Amino acid sequence: MNIIAELKSRFRAALTGLTDSPDEYLDQVRPSQDPKFGDYQVNLAMPLGKRLKRPPRNLAADIVRRLDVADICHPPEIAGPGFINLRLKDEWLVRRLSAIVRDTDRLGIEPVEDPRTYVIDFSAPNVAKPMHVGHIRSTVIGDALCRTLRFLGHKAISDNHIGDWGTQFGMILYGYKHFLDAEACKNNPVRELARLYRLVRRIIEHQEKHSADGNDGSEIARLSHEHPDINAAALEETAKLHAGDAENRRLWEEFLPKCEDEINRVYNRLGVHFDHTLGESFYEDRLAGVVDELLAKGLAQQSDGAICIFFADQDAPMIVRKQDGAFLYATTDLATIRYRMETWRPDAILYVVDHRQSLHFQQLFAAAKRWGYDKVEFQHVSFGTVLGEDNRPFKTRSGDTVGLESLLDEAVRRAAEIVSANDDAKPDGPEISPQKRAEIAEGVGIAALKYADLSQNRTSDYVFSYDKMLAMNGNTATYMQYAYARVRSIFAKGNFDAGALRTSDAAINFTPPDKKAEREAERALALELLRFAEALDLTAADYRPNQLTAYLFELANRYSTFFEHCHVLRAESEPLRESRLLLCDLTARTIQKGLELLGIKVVEKM
Repeated sequence: MNIIAELKSRFRAALTGLTDSPDEYLDQVRPSQDPKFGDYQVNLAMPLGKRLKRPPRNLAADIVRRLDVADICHPPEIAGPGFINLRLKDEWLVRRLSAIVRDTDRLGIEPVEDPRTYVIDFSAPNVAKPMHVGHIRSTVIGDALCRTLRFLGHKAISDNHIGDWGTQFGMILYGYKHFLDAEACKNNPVRELARLYRLVRRIIEHQEKHSADGNDGSEIARLSHEHPDINAAALEETAKLHAGDAENRRLWEEFLPKCEDEINRVYNRLGVHFDHTLGESFYEDRLAGVVDELLAKGLAQQSDGAICIFFADQDAPMIVRKQDGAFLYATTDLATIRYRMETWRPDAILYVVDHRQSLHFQQLFAAAKRWGYDKVEFQHVSFGTVLGEDNRPFKTRSGDTVGLESLLDEAVRRAAEIVSANDDAKPDGPEISPQKRAEIAEGVGIAALKYADLSQNRTSDYVFSYDKMLAMNGNTATYMQYAYARVRSIFAKGNFDAGALRTSDAAINFTPPDKKAEREAERALALELLRFAEALDLTAADYRPNQLTAYLFELANRYSTFFEHCHVLRAESEPLRESRLLLCDLTARTIQKGLELLGIKVVEKM
């Protein structure tokens, strides 16, 4: 049960007759920031009183008289100018927790009543280039949203719309024909193809800045002089590929599987998998038909030889076919929308793409709605930039974009140091074998990288720091994994079977009121456990995984306070020990499930 959703339902009924738009005020039902004001605080009497021209405190009293919450809350209290404070009944908390303890699969999270179908477009690398730091955000955010929406009961279809047909292949084809290192290609074809792409791009960039005759003595300047029309030549290679040229098609078919294998290897390390990988090439034979239909319906028109869609509120049109007849990303994206709507009939299509593409998606969504797709929710799930400590986009010392796999390797290396140091420092000596240490380091390092990204508000830039992401305290995956492992160590130390405990007659009951600190710590942990549903609904509402990480961090903090104040194995009675063990077990399972929805594995020992 989502407690806030239930309270909103009760307040909606109480507001009926006082206002024609009760939902407008229900966002004022929120968790209390300070326990002395109860568990939930409702501030709607002030804005509603202003509209109705009634004193807010009198209005709050009227609302409370209409409010039916006696089954879950103590009598509501009115404070200050009209705040309504609610405190949940301990017996209600215990009943809810007792039901969740025995729900091994869903932890009391009920599937949504009206499931939707989502298509989630994320990651989408250009396959001819190694994945870099810029791909981490799209990949882990998209994966977390897929997992969360599925757990809530929706149908989420993941589609990796890879770049396998664009101008980058023209650059690679030109480079392959003119600059190939055959031995390097034999040993590592993907690395060599990436080198060729970067080389051609650097030559083109040099020519854009200098004349082809300019020669500063560098290798790039020499190559620029020898290949004066390289940009046009690379575009010609792309055009030949698209026109079905036999040699370019043969090379493309040779390159593509090797590039995809390399990308999939990185995905496997990240634990990310897709339902479909339909790249740009999949839609190539549909593009001409899309443009013809847009023209026939009067949605597009010719402008200076190009075919464009114009928007009254924007100066620049969306071009769907260039003067030379070439199609663009916009054309492919429109063809992709048509395919997705015909094949999966989604209620929503989410594009997890960085904020720099905002204009493109504004135009794409507007064009799609004009085209007839006006019933589907289109959402650009935008995100900010990964920055270095200089607050600029994260680069290597040489100025190149940082490769994603090098990030993973370094995170795992640093995690291995932490795991080894912690194990070596144990009072009775190390407990983990070298092989197991390596396995734990892989899990901890990659989890740290993913969690560090997911814990940020996705629309914000953030500064990348290995030290912060691997810290044993603070809102990090390492801290969360340690909290989980600490719970499991209690069961191991006491030789308790958590599964058997859940199915036994053991029951949750709070410590007697005379032991205030212990009782408050138990109750605070219990209440936080029941807020899992709220966190998941917040995550899905605005497609922000940081809502879930914030919840997990708060849960781990509540558990830390509980652990500090409440003896578990040395509890003063058997029923109290069993009650606290049940709270510990439910905490561990909630952390495990929350991390799983973020695409992160727990470790049993650290």
